[in-house]
Amino acid sequence: MTSASYSPAGTPWPAPTAEAPIHATVALPGSKSLTNRELVLSALAAEPTLLTAPLESRDSRLMIEALRSLGTGIEIMDNGDILVTPAPFDQPAKIDCGLAGTVMRFVPPVAALSSEVIEFDGDEAARRRPMDVTISSLRDLGVFVIDDIVKGSLPFRIHGEGSVAGGELTVDASSSSQFVSGLLLAAARFEDGLVLRHEGEHLPSMPHIEMTLDCLAKRGVKVSSPEQAVWVVEPGPIAGGEVAIEPDLSNAGPFLAAAMVAGGSVTVPHWPTSTTQVGDEFDGILQKMGAIVTRNEHGLTVTGNGKIHGIDIDLSIGGELTPVIAALAAIADSPTRISGVAHLRGHETDRLAALATEINRIGGIARETPDGLEIDPSDRLVGGLWRTYEDHRMATAGAIIGLRVPGIEIEDIKTTSKTMPDFDKLWLKMLGGNA
Repeated sequence: MTSASYSPAGTPWPAPTAEAPIHATVALPGSKSLTNRELVLSALAAEPTLLTAPLESRDSRLMIEALRSLGTGIEIMDNGDILVTPAPFDQPAKIDCGLAGTVMRFVPPVAALSSEVIEFDGDEAARRRPMDVTISSLRDLGVFVIDDIVKGSLPFRIHGEGSVAGGELTVDASSSSQFVSGLLLAAARFEDGLVLRHEGEHLPSMPHIEMTLDCLAKRGVKVSSPEQAVWVVEPGPIAGGEVAIEPDLSNAGPFLAAAMVAGGSVTVPHWPTSTTQVGDEFDGILQKMGAIVTRNEHGLTVTGNGKIHGIDIDLSIGGELTPVIAALAAIADSPTRISGVAHLRGHETDRLAALATEINRIGGIARETPDGLEIDPSDRLVGGLWRTYEDHRMATAGAIIGLRVPGIEIEDIKTTSKTMPDFDKLWLKMLGGNA
């Protein structure tokens, strides 16, 4: 049972407080990261592709509309599967990136293959996200890009000539691995393919790059990494066919964390035995924080007893896991230190500042560090407004804390539509409530 239900549209959402241990199975929608990568590869493929069990969310809709604008044929079937039919990119287009990093970083290299002018813009918050690496990379590849309003940011225009020579390219992708993935996804369609090198202080979210390479290889593209931070994509056709999308393991995080906060167990079915998704790291991380994790034919199950321990962890492999870990840390019995995630300052919002601000607002003890957060236990947590900063993962972090702390109100629960439109319904159902 729960102590809260849904709020009317446009008002804060009262986060449900868990009044009993949870015993739930939560079936999750498809991975956003995989859905949008496979949509891009399907648009570039030599033949049609059927994507089964893809994600339906704001980010995936923005990607679909972006690729349609370029000329790709995309049909959404009655069962939610997506049939993508490649077509020449021969029409001018205006691309709305919304707040989707995958759209603003993956689609420009695709648009460079167009023979027309392609304009890119997005939400106001998207204009604050770094785009300089994408823009400068395309220019280094001989593509004509105009960013005459704010240099290195949205909005900008690409004047395509129908092809990209490719060759060798060096970038500093320290602020986002998406810069690397965006170039690699389109590289097989470059005349000479691409030899891409990263030179910078660090490279965040390597599992996302591994995911990109895996997607390419499964489509018959010849890819390799001959040395650290160097990737080679040979020119050639991209296969179509049928591609199944895994459930979104990063979106599993809040539900798995709920079992630790409320006690009981949560099972996510169809958890892959082998995956490149960074969300798979929740298995080991949550165990270190006090959970019991089991895997079997039913999926992955997290069991907790309400006790949560702090952790000292480098999350550079997957910064998107940070909000879940920070939310658990706010109600843990010992300190937590999260490092390796300085790049989160350039996500939907400055996630490090946002998490510290909101945890402190409700009586927690959180400090920003140059590359992460320090969070201490607090016995003074109280209800209040949890601001979301147009960030879906801030909303779900607040929901986790709300299971333990009565009176938490999520400013905009609908921001979760970015990757999980029915989050609020799934959350209440998990707790035994009614929509």
